[in-house]
Amino acid sequence: MNERGTRRRRANGEESRRKILDATVEVAGERGYEGTSIALVSKKCGLPASSIYWHFKDKDDLIAAVIERSFDSWLAALSLPEEDGTPLARMTGLAQQVAKALLDAPDFLRLGLMLTLERRPEEPSARTMFLQVRGVAHERVAAMVAEFMPELDSASVELLTTYAMAGADGLFVAKEIGGDSVDLMRLFELHAQAVFDLAARLR
Repeated sequence: MNERGTRRRRANGEESRRKILDATVEVAGERGYEGTSIALVSKKCGLPASSIYWHFKDKDDLIAAVIERSFDSWLAALSLPEEDGTPLARMTGLAQQVAKALLDAPDFLRLGLMLTLERRPEEPSARTMFLQVRGVAHERVAAMVAEFMPELDSASVELLTTYAMAGADGLFVAKEIGGDSVDLMRLFELHAQAVFDLAARLR
């Protein structure tokens, strides 16, 4: 009986945490970091502020958790498709995976870019979290570039990785601005071609 009760409480706690994070995504997407508050998140998710503070120590901790959750989904897309097909086809497949992940879970990049562009005297832990996980993504992309193009030296791998990620950022921003009028999947396919062509020039 006690074990069933413990499992029920744990499930309820996980459901509450999910509701809080989902509400935070909506509020932060509408109001940005500065405009987000525990009170607004509480109103959006229908849970008392005490429940939010039970899971998260403050707003900054809450937004850091949103970034981390979304990043886990996004990072799973950063893996090369199976080795069948040409290098360009595999790179295009990777770009499509990343575009789909950004469409399905945009919170990581949306909130992260907001935090990165906003300068404060005291750096929020959510911004630190974004920069850390983005560093992980950078390392993974660099490893894939090196695998694709083993003849490139380390400086060229770093240059191409930075270019690829910066281009992805720009395409994401274009989608945020243009909404449904912007075909993110198609743009990422073109981006894959551009990165592939640039790699050939760097050889």
